Amino acid sequence: MIAGMLEPKRLELLREIAPNTSTVHILVNPNNAGVLQDIPTVAAAAGKIGLGFEVVQAGTESEIDTAFASLSRDKAQAIMVANDAFFTIRGRQIAALAARYALPTVYPWREQAEVGGLLSYGTSIREAYRQMGIYVGQVLKGAKPADLPVQQPTRFELVINLKTAKALGLDIPPSVLALADEVIE
Repeated sequence: MIAGMLEPKRLELLREIAPNTSTVHILVNPNNAGVLQDIPTVAAAAGKIGLGFEVVQAGTESEIDTAFASLSRDKAQAIMVANDAFFTIRGRQIAALAARYALPTVYPWREQAEVGGLLSYGTSIREAYRQMGIYVGQVLKGAKPADLPVQQPTRFELVINLKTAKALGLDIPPSVLALADEVIE
């Protein structure tokens, strides 16, 4: 999935907004084999930009709470949330915990920044649903699904939540702000 391939860019953005970070923790759902297989690639990307890399697992609501408490005890510096539907659904919980423990956090979906997350970079869920609707319409009009082309996402969104940045005491560099598709103030 392309969302996992965007993890190196998320690491770079996190490094730019939290330049004193030496280690990034990635929150992953141990029940999502697709995300787990991306870990070596993400670890290599972190190493290339001089970041240490640690994996933290949470597969239930209570495990998310436990993971953040553990991150706080371990003096974590920044978090990247893996692409996982469970984490998207728990977006408010994760954003609240990141704020509570003052942890800069990057997410894969704009919806997570909209509910209080610091920063998101990824494909557009809305655009994907729009494209699916077009495909469904073509099938209903008689097109054979096998004849329809496979498409990859072409729209990527960077959303920055300045309210969250301010609460964390972070100044977002102008170079990152200039890249943003949306800035939440």
